[in-house]
Amino acid sequence: MAGHVFGRSAATLPTAVRGSGCYIEDSNGRRYLDGSGGAAVSCLGHSDADVRAAIHAQLDDLAFAHTGFFTSQAAEELADLLIDEAPEGIERVYFGAGGSEAVEAALKLARQYMIEIEQPGRHRIIARRQSYHGNTLGALAAGGNAWRREKYAPLLIETHHIAPCYEYRHRKDGESADDYGLRAANALEEEILRLGPDSVMAFIAEPVVGATAGAVPPVPGYFKRIREICNQYGVLLILDEVMCGMGRTGTFFACEQDGISPDIITIAKGLGAGYAPIGAMLASGKIYDAIVSGSGAFQHGHTYHGHPLATAAGRAVVTAMRERGLVERAKVMGDTLNKALHDEFGQHPHVGDIRGRGLFRALEFVADRESKRPFAPEKKVAGRLKAAAMAEGLIVYPASGTVDGQKGDHCLIAPAFIISEDEIGELVSRLSRAVAATI
Repeated sequence: MAGHVFGRSAATLPTAVRGSGCYIEDSNGRRYLDGSGGAAVSCLGHSDADVRAAIHAQLDDLAFAHTGFFTSQAAEELADLLIDEAPEGIERVYFGAGGSEAVEAALKLARQYMIEIEQPGRHRIIARRQSYHGNTLGALAAGGNAWRREKYAPLLIETHHIAPCYEYRHRKDGESADDYGLRAANALEEEILRLGPDSVMAFIAEPVVGATAGAVPPVPGYFKRIREICNQYGVLLILDEVMCGMGRTGTFFACEQDGISPDIITIAKGLGAGYAPIGAMLASGKIYDAIVSGSGAFQHGHTYHGHPLATAAGRAVVTAMRERGLVERAKVMGDTLNKALHDEFGQHPHVGDIRGRGLFRALEFVADRESKRPFAPEKKVAGRLKAAAMAEGLIVYPASGTVDGQKGDHCLIAPAFIISEDEIGELVSRLSRAVAATI
């Protein structure tokens, strides 16, 4: 469809007209199996009756009330639901319209907290290479996605990046997973000491890395050591669960599986499940109390934050997850998906790694399995795979620059929690044909 929309690129895209379950239909009547939830968003599928009813009911009562003047029942009830599931110490929820807004709020809150506790010298942010934290300037600066940062580098605040916890690429021969995790985590301590402990404000990381590297999980013990280091040096730990949270990895919050509590968590995508634009920053009671007992207000805000329609949608999504056991289902169906991927691609000469947690999985492609050598960037494997998958009636989320921001290709798979075993079989079969057409 030609028109006046300023799209992501100049490509001509099909027009989506309706969705049902795990499928999207375009204006030509073609159906696509949504194998990635768009960008790990559509965790309930595309036609959940309860969420639609909740949005209609909220619209009948109240569409908008500015949070400078009012709170809303939908926002209050959603916050209560989230805190019921949150890690120990997390007590407050600040809503926004998406993941980038949530990360911006987290960074600004971290800075204001340091001022409130009379440590104004703390302003430095440490993150990891091959990470992604959003597309607004603050979030983009925190992220370690080299390709996304490149054009805007002169506009970005100074941040500091350490190596990611990326076992497939960085664990040495003969090194145990435990030893590698300790080495990877200790890079944070080294960077804090290099910068000066009294200058470091926060460390931000994705518990399971999403779009930039493709469902990369940490090795056991990595985040426990990270938590120890942050505690030792008074650095806030911000966990970005915008993509991997909200049940996607088989627990409500991904960090549950690592046995830690952060100081701040960001969520989005699965919070609204695609039915409304919403994100949230969750903060510890310690941070909230410092703001309240200090200046009294968080110096930040957006017109649409805490929007009643969006929070009503989020409330319905979280309620559905809890009442239908969908987080547990994500774990079970994730095991089914993992087995199907290993059965189909485990011996594939150009699939180097199959990884992830729950219904958050990825394939990493290589030119040579033994050496782990990636394909040359000019082969454009990720872009060609996306087109080949669409031709097969499948939506997946391939990306390039997996290894270092330039080299490497992977494909992220993140279907709805309601996906059936037959649909998993269909997903893997269509993906196999797309891979064959690409490589």
